[in-house]
Amino acid sequence: MSIVALGFTLVFVAVAFFISLWQKLGLERDLFVGTVRSAVQLLLVGYVLQYVFKSNHPLIVGLIVLVMIGVATWHAGKRGEGLRGIYLRIGISIFTTEAVTLGLLLGLKIIPFTTQFIIPISGMTIGNAMVVSSLYLNQMKRETVSARGEAETLLALGASPRQAVHDLLKRSVRASMIPTIDGMKTVGLVQLPGMMTGMIVAGASPLDAVRYQILIMFAFASSAALTSILLSLLSYRLWFTKDESLKVMDG
Repeated sequence: MSIVALGFTLVFVAVAFFISLWQKLGLERDLFVGTVRSAVQLLLVGYVLQYVFKSNHPLIVGLIVLVMIGVATWHAGKRGEGLRGIYLRIGISIFTTEAVTLGLLLGLKIIPFTTQFIIPISGMTIGNAMVVSSLYLNQMKRETVSARGEAETLLALGASPRQAVHDLLKRSVRASMIPTIDGMKTVGLVQLPGMMTGMIVAGASPLDAVRYQILIMFAFASSAALTSILLSLLSYRLWFTKDESLKVMDG
């Protein structure tokens, strides 16, 4: 894609900008900031990855993966502000998910140990885990409001905190996985995912693109389940006060 063609892509942002003005949505500033940030961040990442791919040094790869985990943890943790220690638990969940997923991919020789494969797939895995964490925390906030009476009744009857919020945790885990599961059900019929589309546009065989997309979809399903379940187990205690009454947080 030429620089001129890339510049024309701003037309899409302009359409959204003028629709916001027309309907008085107040999104103009966010659209402007988002456009500038995304362009600058992606260009910087492009230059960094160009260097990393050439060096292929394990320490640099590890550092980039840790930075991605840190940024993902910070963003997802905003959904749980007010829960002391939630950032640490999100970080552990995402790190474990990345370690298990990448370990299986490399251990089973599904992908080679090269930067060109590790960085992009790690980025997608960590990004998916971040979204799942955010969805889980959002749903738990809603559950602590709508099912507060249910949990407090169980506590009054002698249930442990873990038993009292078991159904809340289960519903939150299921809610956090809905986008991943729905995506698996409709992939290829409703949408052609980004990785598959990118490979085809770059000139790869559609069958090769499909194979890698299947890999990503299956890895996403595993990472989503692992992230949400692990986060629920690590963080359920944070939803209680010292006297074991359920916290209610603003959704």
